[in-house]
Amino acid sequence: MQLHGLSKLTLLDYPGHLACTAFTGACNFRCPYCHNAPLVLAPNSCPVITEEEFFDFLALRTGKLDGVCITGGEPTLQADLREFIEKIKDRGLLVKLDTNGYQPEVLKSLLDAQLLDMVAMDIKNCRDFYAATAGLHEISFDLSLIEKSISYLLQSGIPHEFRTTVTKELHGPDQMQGIGIWLSGLASKIFNTGTLPSPYYLQNFKDSGDLVGGADSCFHPIEDEVLESYISILQPYVPNAKLRGQ
Repeated sequence: MQLHGLSKLTLLDYPGHLACTAFTGACNFRCPYCHNAPLVLAPNSCPVITEEEFFDFLALRTGKLDGVCITGGEPTLQADLREFIEKIKDRGLLVKLDTNGYQPEVLKSLLDAQLLDMVAMDIKNCRDFYAATAGLHEISFDLSLIEKSISYLLQSGIPHEFRTTVTKELHGPDQMQGIGIWLSGLASKIFNTGTLPSPYYLQNFKDSGDLVGGADSCFHPIEDEVLESYISILQPYVPNAKLRGQ
């Protein structure tokens, strides 16, 4: 496993735990507002942290860290992800995975093997705007893969959350209602209820200055009061919808 970044201590990436965050390279999405352009578009140009260096770091943090958050890029693209996680678990650490959910069978295999302690999955937008928000062609985009990952998480029995990064250009009231109806509909097939029981967070867009969409990208954060109104739209369908980072 090659890593392209390491945050040695975070209190935010794995809620409730002291963790480090390991960044993998490459992604199967091209979300134009994504702030990790080098990891997505040119991971081979990013610094490399070898697996040996990573586990040497963990050895020095024995007894100090609760877990490891694995993010990207998109971690499920890594062929040796399972073996990497197994080595982390062998050291008695928790593992949280961040994913876009477009590799549902990889996610399911990790869940079935009980290798994950928490998962955070991105929900890019409502059904009609999902492909465009992910930066992919609508004809080739397979939304059923996202729905499979959502269903796997809902049935997994492990802590998980869904989250949407919102921008003024891509997300409005209609999109929020569409997300709520969609997610609650998927949940109702499993739980026979009309709402999604999982934690769900809206997080505001922040411009890193190095977006996947390039220098011509024009995206903006949403005003706090508008975000609050979006939560009100979502909560009839997703009662645990909240704002993050406000």
